[in-house]
Amino acid sequence: MITLNSDFTIAVHSLVYLAYLPDHMASSDSIAVNVCTNPARIRKIMSCLRKNGLVKTKEGIGGGYILDCNPQETTLADIYRTVSHGTLKPNWCTGDPEQNCVVSSNTQVVMDEIFTEAELYFEKYLEKITISSVLEKIKLCP
Repeated sequence: MITLNSDFTIAVHSLVYLAYLPDHMASSDSIAVNVCTNPARIRKIMSCLRKNGLVKTKEGIGGGYILDCNPQETTLADIYRTVSHGTLKPNWCTGDPEQNCVVSSNTQVVMDEIFTEAELYFEKYLEKITISSVLEKIKLCP
């Protein structure tokens, strides 16, 4: 089974949380409590999101993070590309490409192509899901 790194899940959770609190700043501590991780991890991920224009920050008392994107237009693909692009492809430990074995010398190249294509399909699927649509599904949960 292949798993994404948790940065993507944390980023989505954080942005949905900020969409739930429109026009309100949220500190890394409050986001960390909501996401169930530590504030340092939140700050690292939010820094990446800030660099890519998805959140704004304000330092000091009353500071924190606020959405800097339209939750109706920002897709999970946007978030994935920002924090996790390339993580679907595992690191391969294959034989020496100089070996005379066709399997050993070509497996990594072929599997890299397969995972690159899979990532494109995955991103295409994520393009259909917005931050707002995730929040709406959450609100419908019992």
